[in-house]
Amino acid sequence: MDRLSTLLTHFGVNAGTFHSGAFCGITAFDGSQTAGHMHLLQAGEVHLKLADERELHINQPTLIFFPRPYRHRLSAKEGSGAQLVCASVEFNGGAGNALATALPDYLVLKLEEIPTLASTLQWLFDEAFEGTCGREAVMDRLFELLVILLLRHILASRNQQPGMMAGLADTRLARSLNLMHAAPANAWSLAELSAAANMSRASFADHFKRIVGQSPGDYLVSWRISLAQKLLREGKPIALIAEEVGYESSSALARAFRRKTGVSPREWRGES
Repeated sequence: MDRLSTLLTHFGVNAGTFHSGAFCGITAFDGSQTAGHMHLLQAGEVHLKLADERELHINQPTLIFFPRPYRHRLSAKEGSGAQLVCASVEFNGGAGNALATALPDYLVLKLEEIPTLASTLQWLFDEAFEGTCGREAVMDRLFELLVILLLRHILASRNQQPGMMAGLADTRLARSLNLMHAAPANAWSLAELSAAANMSRASFADHFKRIVGQSPGDYLVSWRISLAQKLLREGKPIALIAEEVGYESSSALARAFRRKTGVSPREWRGES
């Protein structure tokens, strides 16, 4: 069972490298961008100030990941020896898509804490600092690979907040979530989902709500609406979207969409 591939089929990741090399001074990100960011400190020291007013002095090789737009500031003093590689990171479907919103606001991980990323990180640093031809295209792809590997690392972690990632990290719930992710148009019953998890309906419903933070039915609706938002961004007609995500008509989709977002699909498309 592949817990990530279906998600990434719907919400693939695109990266764009914008800095590689020595870093000195202050760079601020106001959170108004459409993308998140990844910063890799290869050597030296930087100071990171976050939107929640937390301030971190980072003096070891570290990965800093913001899966969504998030206000933060990086600074380094002259002589700090800071060597940074940075990229914008955006999931298909926009910052509000189901995968991006399932992740924490930020992750700050020492590179020694994520050994499964070591070879990819070394490859990226080699590209960043050796100046070979085609380096930016290679670095963009490596940043995208890093995000996927980081998602694997998150799924392997047992310290999860309630949500999609916690559900996918649970081997029983992952089977049911995979069914909903792969076939959102199906009218999944509690009996079918609990059978996939090899649990009784009552135990499954209780466990799902505790780990994911929603009932199975509410989660399916949320997943469908997130897919609908992605398809709206792509310009698909609402009638076709409704059929694709499991509603018998455009009006049925519109009612569910308004309950989840507070606006109609057409209003949302006009605002996004």
